[in-house]
Amino acid sequence: MNILIKNGYVIDPATNREEVCDIYVEDNCITQVEKDIAKEADEVIDATACYVMPGFIDLHVHLREPGFEYKETIKTGAMAAARGGFTSICAMPNTNPAIDSAQMVASLNDKAKKDAVVHVLPVGAVTKGQIGEELADIAGMVKEGAVAISEDGKSVMDTALYQKAMTIAKEEGIVVLAHCEDKSLVRGGVMNAGKTAETLGMPGITNAVEDVISARDILLAKEAGVKLHLCHCSTKDSAWMVEKAKEEGLPVTAEVCPHHFVLADEDIVEDDANYKMNPPLRSREDVNALKEALRNNVIDVIATDHAPHSEEEKKKSIKESPFGIVGLETAFALTVTELVNTGYLTPRQLVEKMSFNPAKVLGINKGTLQEGAIADIVIANPKEEYIIDTKDFASKGKNTPFQGKTVCGKILYTIVGGQVVYKA
Repeated sequence: MNILIKNGYVIDPATNREEVCDIYVEDNCITQVEKDIAKEADEVIDATACYVMPGFIDLHVHLREPGFEYKETIKTGAMAAARGGFTSICAMPNTNPAIDSAQMVASLNDKAKKDAVVHVLPVGAVTKGQIGEELADIAGMVKEGAVAISEDGKSVMDTALYQKAMTIAKEEGIVVLAHCEDKSLVRGGVMNAGKTAETLGMPGITNAVEDVISARDILLAKEAGVKLHLCHCSTKDSAWMVEKAKEEGLPVTAEVCPHHFVLADEDIVEDDANYKMNPPLRSREDVNALKEALRNNVIDVIATDHAPHSEEEKKKSIKESPFGIVGLETAFALTVTELVNTGYLTPRQLVEKMSFNPAKVLGINKGTLQEGAIADIVIANPKEEYIIDTKDFASKGKNTPFQGKTVCGKILYTIVGGQVVYKA
């Protein structure tokens, strides 16, 4: 199938292209990027007044399958990704059973080929069953296509074991995606430690829970020489540590999720578990520090930590409900509304943080619209305003604090491998 995208504002950091031009797609590849392409095509898309961008890449998605299909499946999660403009998503390993072996990675790949409309990139567990006692077969998982390892949902608290895993990851040429949480400091906490927690009578989670492990992991990665990516940074000191690591020349990158740069703990006004995530919503001071870190390119990536749960689970009190919110279908609009329209990010920086940089973190040949590249493309109207409504979500999960929020930035088309997989 041939597609001609006309008159869009093409933003491609890989080629430093930011201009109105056309893109021609033949089969699964981009074959021409220039002004006024005059070719016949099976489908012509008028992208006037729209951004045309390399498909977004989410480094942090929970697809829940196998084991928790009532929350999400590979099929529904991939559909949600397409609706959000994501053409590639990293599937976190905290399923049941965990993605902790070559066989489990192969099974995930087989299922994704059948069910997913976007590219699903497997992330292998660091330890068997994510129990933290014995290393998983990291080399075997990489051979089957795992793009990274992570113990996401928790930290590997055995430092020596984690150091060994980092050494293997270095040998295999993959990145370590780090969930930074010292579980000995959590002490039953369910939201940020502060005035809001005190008012609502909730046990708090201090910044040190994250910061202690952020520091440890950076130091371990320095010794191992491995690429380290800090997931869902939520504190000002995590951002500061990433900045210092980069100043030292260490291969350390980091991500922030939209909920952590949009909301603070003071925005929680009642016992509503749709505001419960891990790490929690932090202080306004932390939020402002994260936004500055994004502006200054200290933080490289915007990821979602898409974590669907059932409505029944999220109807419970913050104390009893599971951590996590969905994010695939709201990330672009929240970023446009809260960061681009307020001057924190340029449109190019948005593309860098949602596509170009994630591809670099993983070391994969994606995140560009240059001629010869696989045609993973997203087209969006950055000025179209709408109200977030979970009834429209493709995800099984409706758990979001952004229900009813007015945002700018509408995904109109998502193209994966030259095929239109989502059209608004």
